[in-house]
Amino acid sequence: MTYDVLIIGSGLSGLAAGIRLAHFDKKVCIVEKHIEVGGLNSFYQRKNRTFDVGLHAMTNYTPKGVRTSPLGKLLKQLRFRHEDFQLCPQHMSEIRFPEKSLRFTNEFEFFVQEVAEQFPSQIDAFRKLVRKIETFDEIDLEGDTRTSASTVLKSFLSDPVLIDMLCCPLMFYGNAREGDMDFYQFVIMFKSIFMEGLAKPEKGMHFLLSLLVEKYKAAGGELRMGAEVESINAGRGKVESVTLKGGETLAAETVISSMGYVETLKRCLPEMSEVETWPTGQLSFMESLFVLNQEPRNLGFDKSIVFFSTRPRFEYRVPQDLIDITSGVLCCSNNFDYSEPPKEGLLRLTNLACFSGWNALLRKDYVQAKKQWRTQALDSILTFFPDFRDSVVFLDSFTPKTIQKYTGHLNGAVYGSPRKVKNGATPVKNLFICGTDQGFLGIIGATLSGISMANLHVLQKQLGTQ
Repeated sequence: MTYDVLIIGSGLSGLAAGIRLAHFDKKVCIVEKHIEVGGLNSFYQRKNRTFDVGLHAMTNYTPKGVRTSPLGKLLKQLRFRHEDFQLCPQHMSEIRFPEKSLRFTNEFEFFVQEVAEQFPSQIDAFRKLVRKIETFDEIDLEGDTRTSASTVLKSFLSDPVLIDMLCCPLMFYGNAREGDMDFYQFVIMFKSIFMEGLAKPEKGMHFLLSLLVEKYKAAGGELRMGAEVESINAGRGKVESVTLKGGETLAAETVISSMGYVETLKRCLPEMSEVETWPTGQLSFMESLFVLNQEPRNLGFDKSIVFFSTRPRFEYRVPQDLIDITSGVLCCSNNFDYSEPPKEGLLRLTNLACFSGWNALLRKDYVQAKKQWRTQALDSILTFFPDFRDSVVFLDSFTPKTIQKYTGHLNGAVYGSPRKVKNGATPVKNLFICGTDQGFLGIIGATLSGISMANLHVLQKQLGTQ
């Protein structure tokens, strides 16, 4: 069996690439090692409840009719209608530090006014920064990836707390680097969170993924679950075939992998020497989910999402302990504009976590550590938030070990390697990367990553003749 394109991984980027290619009559096969699609943005079930994984909210929300936005482009490229996704906009979110708080909605001018009120001496400089962001081409696939966001921000803003508050949500939602981020990724995340906005699919990731799978199969794409890649077989600088665990070999003219740059090249035979010097991702998270017996608003939680730091200055790095309880994200899933309110309340608490620490624990110690650190994280945020513990009817937590198991990312690194490959190229001329290590992050970003790589590396000639 020979395919035009073989795609490794059925996450959002892989599914989007597959849909795009199948629409142009390419013979496409997606191979996925797990029994569920979605990768980092999937779902799981506990006690007859379905929980989204990795989804606090979908960034890049724009209302129907905005065709030039990332969401508008995605819908057009994959041939969906805006209403197909059943998106529920946020009510209001917040960045909360000990001395300052900045609220934001899906109306950017509201956020600008918040900055003006909380940091009046910085507002003129902030508006100049916004103008730079608005004119910056962050999706140029050959553009600079080395400019420091910290350096750019300090050239505009003189208040370090404002800089930290701007970086906090952007880093938690899409940064693979410790302490800083590439400016083009800062721009991507700033636009997607503050200038566009947040929403949730009303029926969760299961519904959204089902839409993508249905679209892919209807266009003629093949999806093989439980098909883990053993090796990518390259000769004379070109992929000749892919071997699955179990021994089956599939041939393809082009291979697009969403596994990650290092993870992909590690499977290449002969081995790629570049893997030895390429930085692997280190940043991961622990997340705890708390199901409540009432609406969170009744307990004092009226924001959709709160990005917080309990210390005056924010640090984004791998913690020395198993998790960093001094900062995080608290998502209240009920506080989005649902047509029908969810049947139960839900709070999700996310903290930075240390993969090596979790990975070194024995099984009995691992289970106990989850309980212990979940308790410590709760104790820490209750200095900032109302106490909701008496209303919890079910809870669950997952760690960087869980993330590594279900995504394949080394070290459970949610956002992959700190070094991105914007054009998706590898040392193998017909092997390309999409997804986190290509550099477009978030649900919309990952989907556009798959579309962009399919367009650039497979469909460019066809698109140029239309």
